[in-house]
Amino acid sequence: MLRSAAQYGKVGVVVFAKWRSAVIFPVLGVAQATFSDWFRVAENKEDQTMKISTGDIRNFVVAGHSGSGKTSLCDLMLFKGDVVPRLGKVDQKTSVSDYTADEQEKMASVYAAVMNCPWNGHHFFMTDTPGYGEFICEMMSGIGAADAAVIVVDGVNGVEVGTARAWKLSKTKGLPRVIFINRLDKERSDFARTLSQIQNAYGKTLCVPLTMPVGKENGFESVVDVLAGKDAPAELKAELESYREQLMDTIAESDEELMMRYLEGEELSAEEIASGLRGAVLSGNLVPVFAGSVEKDIGISELMDNIAMLFPNPLTVEKKTEDGETVEVKEDGSGSALVFKSIVDPFIGQLTFFRVVSGTFKSDSEVFNVDKGAKERFGPLYLMNGKNQEQIDEVGPGALVGVAKLKNTAINNTLATAQDVKSVAKIQFPESVMSYAVTAVKSGEEEKISSGLSRIAESDPGIRLARNSETRELILSGMGDQHLTQTLKKLKETSKVDVEVHSPKIPYRETITASGEGHYRHKKQTGGHGQFAEVFLRIAPNEGGFEFINEVVGGNIPKNFIPAVEKGVVEAMERGPLAGCLVENVAVTVYDGKHHPVDSSEMAFKIASRTAFRNAMQNSKPILLEPIYTVKIMIPDDYMGDITGDLNHKRGRILGMAAEEGMQVVNAEVPLAEMSRYATELRSMTQGRGLFEMTFARYEMVPSNVAKEIIDAHNKGEEDD
Repeated sequence: MLRSAAQYGKVGVVVFAKWRSAVIFPVLGVAQATFSDWFRVAENKEDQTMKISTGDIRNFVVAGHSGSGKTSLCDLMLFKGDVVPRLGKVDQKTSVSDYTADEQEKMASVYAAVMNCPWNGHHFFMTDTPGYGEFICEMMSGIGAADAAVIVVDGVNGVEVGTARAWKLSKTKGLPRVIFINRLDKERSDFARTLSQIQNAYGKTLCVPLTMPVGKENGFESVVDVLAGKDAPAELKAELESYREQLMDTIAESDEELMMRYLEGEELSAEEIASGLRGAVLSGNLVPVFAGSVEKDIGISELMDNIAMLFPNPLTVEKKTEDGETVEVKEDGSGSALVFKSIVDPFIGQLTFFRVVSGTFKSDSEVFNVDKGAKERFGPLYLMNGKNQEQIDEVGPGALVGVAKLKNTAINNTLATAQDVKSVAKIQFPESVMSYAVTAVKSGEEEKISSGLSRIAESDPGIRLARNSETRELILSGMGDQHLTQTLKKLKETSKVDVEVHSPKIPYRETITASGEGHYRHKKQTGGHGQFAEVFLRIAPNEGGFEFINEVVGGNIPKNFIPAVEKGVVEAMERGPLAGCLVENVAVTVYDGKHHPVDSSEMAFKIASRTAFRNAMQNSKPILLEPIYTVKIMIPDDYMGDITGDLNHKRGRILGMAAEEGMQVVNAEVPLAEMSRYATELRSMTQGRGLFEMTFARYEMVPSNVAKEIIDAHNKGEEDD
């Protein structure tokens, strides 16, 4: 079996772009080459890190389901890349990636961690992402800054919902991908079964192994290269030959000339095979599958070698501006960069991470925030490995860099070295799925809470903070209860305030189903001028929203008081007669009234029109409306019955079912009132293997029995007040 360059000593050897042809391709009939023809001795580490060549950069995200070994893989890559003296371990709380107290407590990733290391003449920039569904925005940040993806799959549990999520997001972004099946040394692990699940979910001819395991479970001892077949056990030879043929077919199809020569039986050179393999991966026609074990360090060097060979260099990756134009990616010219992450570092304060799209950025320089139209001043630039920082003077395309203490820059902003640079296409984050209404424990701390949560939201695109004008509550929204709990914990640590939370009030609405009339005479005598106004209103359903019509004739209500009538109606619509909710979709006509030349005033007409409107509502068959949301739920097939039964219990309407990315998908419409705790409920029903997303669809009439409960609760609350 081929040993990686890193296994030949700390000084090491570096693979040229021609890859491992000397060992692999003689098996395919390619002319023999010597080891020294393809390898060279590396320069010392200090010289390598002085300057990073853009063509040598490989920028990728590591994604997959929680517990599949993503963080351990990244820690091992750093160790094999000789940037850390000791291998970090998640269970020993020494991981470079999972360095925060929250992550060490959970022994799982909560935040995306940016890392980098040299490998065989290349330089890896990698982002380790959480696999837990509630921290999906961290994964999306990493994918948004990457040129390729390594999807890690657990060889014991196989394809899981986190696998499907990582596949879908990276595929949507158009990233070249490889799949790494990890933990093949564990009991009940099965490469063949996991590969079958992957191929059934994503395509038999698309996902083809490049390495296969030798041995199983405790007996897993090495991997064999499918193309080379060297040192392969006899029982694997037939299977290896089948996959080799698939790979060669895909390689040949990457180029018309290669295809013709291949079909004619002509041997392809090592360079042509390597180029064709890389072209198939970059085009998305091939997603190589690799076998291995991070814990035993089996198959990792082979994976890293192939990352270096198969993934693109940043100069060849197409990038877009926000308006859809193609960015000319180059090392010189005006620089542009996308901010994809922001954290509060305990030592240097606000730390902003950006991915260089084009051009070069230098430390201690002035840059321009394209989206804010403001200048920023760079201090030192940092290459990051978790919490560890290494200063660098300048960076080019593909690099992931940290910079401290920017004043006006947020996630998704574009930084540029010139003011005429266009904004880079932004990362599209999902809508939140769970909300809390937040109140202060101590009176007078409301502003402190609001400002503290606003600062947190600036560095977490999954958090939304808003004041609901209808319910008058401060609403904190996120991707689930654990995400929100994490946010409130951070608020307490940073702002030193205590909060109370409860489920937000549902923003019900009221409307009418028939036409009706109402009138009111407001008459009040006080010392001096009194108050007098009389208003007659007619209201009717109006799908177009609110409409105010003036049909008063003969000056019964002077024209200068008509605006006051409309204002009174609008004010009355803020609290409907059923449950004090906003009234919508009504046409209101004022058709008669009376005034007094001395005692009439704008205030008098506002008061009269408010009561006249409420009377008209009572005569127009008012109903209560509730918000309906479209819900998409992704689950393993085992939980389909539980999910559909629960949706029926929640007054949901199932719109359809489908298979997507290896998961079962249920599409439904569900009242928002039934979804307030769904993130927690879904996790319980699926043992954490389900996820969902929801978007507002429309308002719909509340069933009469449910409406009665809502109205009774409202009336009781008013009586208690």
